[in-house]
Amino acid sequence: MEITLIVALFILAILFVAVGWRTSRGGYETTPYKLVRSAGKFELRDYPVLTVVETTMTRTSNDTDGSFNHLFGFITGRNEARQKIAMTTPVFMSEGDSNRTMAFVMPTNLRSGQVPRPADGSVTVRELAAGRFAVLRYSGGRNREQEAEALGQLRTWMVAEGLSVLSLPVYGYFDPPWTPAFLRRNEVMLRTEAG
Repeated sequence: MEITLIVALFILAILFVAVGWRTSRGGYETTPYKLVRSAGKFELRDYPVLTVVETTMTRTSNDTDGSFNHLFGFITGRNEARQKIAMTTPVFMSEGDSNRTMAFVMPTNLRSGQVPRPADGSVTVRELAAGRFAVLRYSGGRNREQEAEALGQLRTWMVAEGLSVLSLPVYGYFDPPWTPAFLRRNEVMLRTEAG
């Protein structure tokens, strides 16, 4: 009886991992880049032009404002073509001088001119310029304290490497909210000079 229980638990664990992998970052296309150099958890990457769908975020008491749902609605058919578009990773979040944004990167097989127009007025389609980015990968849940700590580490590394900072930070989140925080892949990115 004990062996049967162990085998059953082993099979359930395999199924859990298989299903979890498919519904996590492993099941989605990841934004392409060329690795220029790595140093532990820090990397220099060259990104091509990326087409994104983007929406403005507002801070509410529980840090949710429906931004994800606006973008998810777009890729599940709430667009003028009623076209379904594959989800990709990461979800980008950035903070400008006057607003915060969330963006989904369009799959590589969908060129800029092929992206349907959003039916939701809060969603826009735009291109992010190609460029070189300094990147720090870290784990944990998404919160302001962790973002600030990761950004501080990246800036310190960039100063030590003699790299200039040419943009505000962009945060990349790869995993769904049900992924345990210690297993999550997060990144902070800063544009820097190529060359």
